[in-house]
Amino acid sequence: MAGGTVLVVGGGLAGITAALGLADAGRSVTLVEARPRLGGLTHSFRRSSRAGDLWVDNGQHVFLRCCTSYRRLLDRLGVSDLVSLQPRMDIPVRSGASPRVARLRRSALPAPLHLAGALAAYRWLPPAARVSAARAALALGSVDPDDPAVDEESFGRWLARRGQGPRAVEALWDLVGVATLNAPAERASLALAATVFQLGLLESNDAGDIGWVRVPLQRLHGDAAARALAAAGVRVELRTRVGRLPTTYDDVVVATGPAVSEDLLPGDALDLAPGWSARLGSSPIVNVHVVLDSAVLDEPFVAAVDSPLQWVFDRTAGSGLDPATGQYLALSLSAAEELLGRSVAELREWTLPELGRLLPRSRSARVLDFFVTREPQATFRAAPGSRKWRPATATRLPGLHLAGAWTDTGWPATMEGAVRSGEAAVASVLGRRTERTALGATA
Repeated sequence: MAGGTVLVVGGGLAGITAALGLADAGRSVTLVEARPRLGGLTHSFRRSSRAGDLWVDNGQHVFLRCCTSYRRLLDRLGVSDLVSLQPRMDIPVRSGASPRVARLRRSALPAPLHLAGALAAYRWLPPAARVSAARAALALGSVDPDDPAVDEESFGRWLARRGQGPRAVEALWDLVGVATLNAPAERASLALAATVFQLGLLESNDAGDIGWVRVPLQRLHGDAAARALAAAGVRVELRTRVGRLPTTYDDVVVATGPAVSEDLLPGDALDLAPGWSARLGSSPIVNVHVVLDSAVLDEPFVAAVDSPLQWVFDRTAGSGLDPATGQYLALSLSAAEELLGRSVAELREWTLPELGRLLPRSRSARVLDFFVTREPQATFRAAPGSRKWRPATATRLPGLHLAGAWTDTGWPATMEGAVRSGEAAVASVLGRRTERTALGATA
């Protein structure tokens, strides 16, 4: 329905999606963002180093072919040509205890047979464990993520009941699960894990093809969004904090983080007890950045077993580093509670030997730069029972809506989840008759 004014609070992927969708539907939209840039948790900054000036992403983000909403946003921003998407899922997996490499590569067979060959040849599991893992994967496909009892159960407990021992959890299930859920299986909701594995690996043979960014995230998201929003007629106000929700708009979409959103919302806006955002909680991600004077990784990324390093990405091209000068590696460490408080010196002493075991050529390379970025509240905590603390898009107050990867999208806290929440906010606004937001006094 055309007409009506909307305020979107928050300029991350959820807020950007909501603002563009509402502007495209004919609404007069204002977007406010406290930071001096758009993009939320997916942003970049400049850093000077001995290797030259670098573009640094605050974190390493990948997506899958099944992330249709996120890919639709890239199309809307006009930046789909700035990402790469595998023609066929292929994950190189290296071990910190062996120089050999295994690959989880799908075939052209229909799902779930498309992974049978990869699992049968997966050297980091004994043959009997591979058969057991295949049975568990088939059983996971029948789990109902919408069942409240499923959300209350931990993924680790479910795996143990299916005969998945510590080695299978480390070398297979957590290889994917920790990166997408930001939690190990023992601390993750079975419902969220089932969503990840069903949509990403079990329902369609091409759903798990991996995509990654070839440019700085700020260029892909924030800068492109600024252009698209301006072209759509959205008024954008950066460096603008909202301490009180105004009553001068027909609709308001709050697309900030959980704690900020709880502070902004009137006490009667949700059917949740006060303190719900703290109960939902958060999980950190630590990213270690290593610039070397020579290339030590020949692929865009590698996953790790028998190592605490999890995933390593080649960010040379995206950072602007001349490949003739060296290679820029970004090590993404999810569920990093134990690493969050370590100093850069401690992390360097811990990381470089582990990197040498995983990528032997790095042992003889000279370190040109080493630094760390931390996101203490990178995602909501994907724990068992978390869904009851994730509010729906529509609130109890007419004209007040929520967006954010932490809302009840059914997805974990991913870029896809954030964009889906923005799309849900658009539907929520457009599905209601235009009426003045009745917010009353707010904190």
